[in-house]
Amino acid sequence: MKKKIHPKWYPDCKVTCSCGAAFTTGSTKPKIHVEICSACHPFFTGEMKYVDTMGRVEKFQQKQKAVSGKKYIKKRDKKRLQKKLEEQLEKKRPKTLREMIKKEKAKLKKKAEKA
Repeated sequence: MKKKIHPKWYPDCKVTCSCGAAFTTGSTKPKIHVEICSACHPFFTGEMKYVDTMGRVEKFQQKQKAVSGKKYIKKRDKKRLQKKLEEQLEKKRPKTLREMIKKEKAKLKKKAEKA
């Protein structure tokens, strides 16, 4: 091994888990803190539990609650609804300049009557 290029080796590094379990191993750090270990991981223990870091499970559950009351609409149905709305707007829209002027005059007349 070349000198002065390798990090210091700690043969008795203490690893501590958030569940309280601790063991020693070799590492380049003197102490290591982990969130989960073989003593509390669901794969090794066989228990069904959430392994949550940074509140991901709670975030997901909040999203599920927010969406639970809403009705899902398929894309093709959304397109049909949008098409119907566009058709209704097209019917209301004036087709000629004469119709547009007539509508504007009617609006002005209504405003004048209200005032």
